[in-house]
Amino acid sequence: MKDRIFLSAPHMSGNELNYIEKVFESNYIAPLGEYVNKFEESVKEYTGSQNALAVSSGTAAIHLALRILDIKEGDDVLASTFTFIGSVSAILYQKANPVFIDSDKESWNLSPKLLNKYLIECEKKPKALIVTHLYGMSADIEKIADICHTHGVYLIEDAAESLGASFHQKHTGTFGDFGVYSFNGNKILTTSGGGMLVSKNKEWISKALFYATAAKGPYIHYEHTEYGYNYRMSNVLAAIGVAQMEVIEDRVLKKREVFEWYKEFLGDVEEITFMPELANSRGNRWLTALTFEKTDYNLVMKALEEINVESRPLWKPMHMQALFKDAKNYLDGTSEELFSKGLCVASSTTMTKEDVKKISRIIKECL
Repeated sequence: MKDRIFLSAPHMSGNELNYIEKVFESNYIAPLGEYVNKFEESVKEYTGSQNALAVSSGTAAIHLALRILDIKEGDDVLASTFTFIGSVSAILYQKANPVFIDSDKESWNLSPKLLNKYLIECEKKPKALIVTHLYGMSADIEKIADICHTHGVYLIEDAAESLGASFHQKHTGTFGDFGVYSFNGNKILTTSGGGMLVSKNKEWISKALFYATAAKGPYIHYEHTEYGYNYRMSNVLAAIGVAQMEVIEDRVLKKREVFEWYKEFLGDVEEITFMPELANSRGNRWLTALTFEKTDYNLVMKALEEINVESRPLWKPMHMQALFKDAKNYLDGTSEELFSKGLCVASSTTMTKEDVKKISRIIKECL
């Protein structure tokens, strides 16, 4: 497997082991400690977030946000349909009802137009929206935030894939009531597993910390008036995160360079369309995503697998999943079309231009 080219392989900075050794020397290997604090501070400093909480996963962070916003059984929660299950599964944890909104062709992310139309027409007002910044590319987040504010809907940004992306030079994850980042093994920055919840509201993050640490009351003994979760991040993983944050901007620039290499080698192919980047935004290009107008992407995947290169179809929309067959949705067919034609190609920051050239050659041979 060492010669395999992965979609997005972990890429260590060099300081991870040094910081992990310091954690072991301190014997703070539990879900608290110096590096948990340092990791939260580094994310705040980089993104401009006012408050941050390091937790066990991005999904845990979304769950905490929904709990803080008092989302409960029977409530409607809007969400991007074109996303990963981790973006929306926490809606079910709260026994709420997901309502899926389709994408637009301009960004492949949630459509502000469809969102606004739904909120004007719906009989039952949703309490919140979870919008995903797909594949590291910003949604039209200023319009989406304005629409949510107008209709009194809380906004949670799933920026799990988009750390380092921005809209009008403001980081994704910082426009809404809550923002969520993920540090899973294949993300642009990885701690092996983990997440971060950010918000302007200090009281909300303090309450989220309470819930993330088993809802233990302020007593010397263990006193509980509410239930909570074991959601806090380990000091060991946070040490990895601190080292990764030291090179986050290098990783963003390299991801974007890999994308530009694909554009150089495949940009003249008429049937290929790359995921767009909105004006006045900068995506992190976590994964280079594209569609084929005529060719079956399965043929391309098979050919790439034969040379030991990983690729993956675009996300299957949530409204097409059996789990959500009875969920409400507001669609125009965009996400289904993208899913039927689209592929993510290898985008690791360890790749060379020759790697991309080889992959591009194979793709051209399949068309």
